[in-house]
Amino acid sequence: MAHAMQAHGVSERRACSILTFDRSSVRYRSTRPDDAAARERMRAVAAVRRRFGYRRLQIMLAREGLVMNHKKFRRLYREERLQVKRRGGRKRALGTRAPILLPGGPNQRWSLDFLSDAFCRRAPLSSSGGG
Repeated sequence: MAHAMQAHGVSERRACSILTFDRSSVRYRSTRPDDAAARERMRAVAAVRRRFGYRRLQIMLAREGLVMNHKKFRRLYREERLQVKRRGGRKRALGTRAPILLPGGPNQRWSLDFLSDAFCRRAPLSSSGGG
């Protein structure tokens, strides 16, 4: 809007009507209070308590006397990029495994078939009923 007014030398009212823009949005000045102290305290607590999320941080700061709406707190928390980092998952083998070399002669590789192995054998039960 300011560029249109400067470049073409038209009034604010004329520029808004040509660009179909509302004049109230051009003249708007925010009245939101400065949250620098709250942001600084949030960063300090989050640096010490790295695994705490925004809910737990809000409780801690409320105990210190810094009370605010949960929606505003969440907005500031997100703007400061204080989200808790996700923990890593299970470590997996990287790359391809080396193929097993085929043995060239006897006694070069020993194997155990653990599925059919048995530690002890029990004698079959007799049907005579004796104990």
